[in-house]
Amino acid sequence: MNKVGVRVLAAVAAASLIVTPVMAAPSADELKSNKAAKEQEVSSLQQQLTDLMTKLNSLEAQLVEKGEAIAQAEVDLAAAEKKEKKQYKAMKKRIKYMYEEGNATVLETLVSAESFSDLVNKAEYVQNVHDYDRDQLEEYVATKDKITTLKDTLKEEQSKLESMQEEYQAQEEQLAATIESKKAEVADLDQQIQAAAEAAAAEARAREEQERKAAEEAAASQAAQNSQPAASSNTASTANTNTASANTTSYQPAQQTTTVAQGNTAVAQMILNAAYGQLGVPYVWGGTSPGVGLDCSGLTQYCHRVAGISIPRTSGPQGGGGMAVSDPQPGDLVCYGGHVGIYIGGGQMIHAPQPGDVVRIQAVYGSPWYRRYW
Repeated sequence: MNKVGVRVLAAVAAASLIVTPVMAAPSADELKSNKAAKEQEVSSLQQQLTDLMTKLNSLEAQLVEKGEAIAQAEVDLAAAEKKEKKQYKAMKKRIKYMYEEGNATVLETLVSAESFSDLVNKAEYVQNVHDYDRDQLEEYVATKDKITTLKDTLKEEQSKLESMQEEYQAQEEQLAATIESKKAEVADLDQQIQAAAEAAAAEARAREEQERKAAEEAAASQAAQNSQPAASSNTASTANTNTASANTTSYQPAQQTTTVAQGNTAVAQMILNAAYGQLGVPYVWGGTSPGVGLDCSGLTQYCHRVAGISIPRTSGPQGGGGMAVSDPQPGDLVCYGGHVGIYIGGGQMIHAPQPGDVVRIQAVYGSPWYRRYW
């Protein structure tokens, strides 16, 4: 490459260095302002999450109510069918009695009349028997249709509520993830603020050290000029050193401690035994019958009732009561928005997951919180 080319490349390189900006690190005040903004975002998101969980709790209460209504409709339908079978048997007996030999029995009934009045009464009796059977049959059909329609309507409403619940739970998971992300950003800003504070403190110490040395040198020079004893210089040096140490500050992050409450483990074991005893029981909305059908909060309420502890019926109040714990122990409640289970240790829980499923053991998922009633 000739000299002209070398000069051109050198000029281009120099120009690129000149126009490339050097971004300064953000100041501690800028970092604090950014942190305050992030914390405000977290606060807003947490309020949204609170509102969403309120809706979930309300939905769960409605689902429990629908489940109980469906269960009652099934009981009523079974009773109607039982009544229909009884009526049918009675009608068969009457038909057999009246018609097993053609119309002879009916004719005998009418012929045996002792008077015209008796004949009319017996004829009416035969007709009434027919009318009664027909009325009873129509009543049964109407009752059965009404109960079936009610049951179908309730199930349709329940299905809609379940869809809303799934949608809210998906929103809850998304909000929770966003909040965790924002909290991580805040924590990162905390680290940056700490680093900035430590850097500022280091600069202050270095500046104070320079000032101290300059003061010592000035004092020593003044002492030499005034022919003062060395002790004066040492005294001034010591005084300056103490002053510098007093003015030097260092950033100390706040220390957080967590206290884990200790409960009655014998009671907790009773809760666990009750939970294990319901493994395989079908999930039923509104279900509170052990061994027959349970929903999530029906399971946890039953397990605590066995241990002599009364807790609310639905997961929302259950998750808001008791005592908050950060280090869960077997027997504690595993709480989510609209769901709850029994912690059994090792990162696992016993819970009633959803319709179509059964009470079973599953790994704790997501970001639950824990409550203790024992």
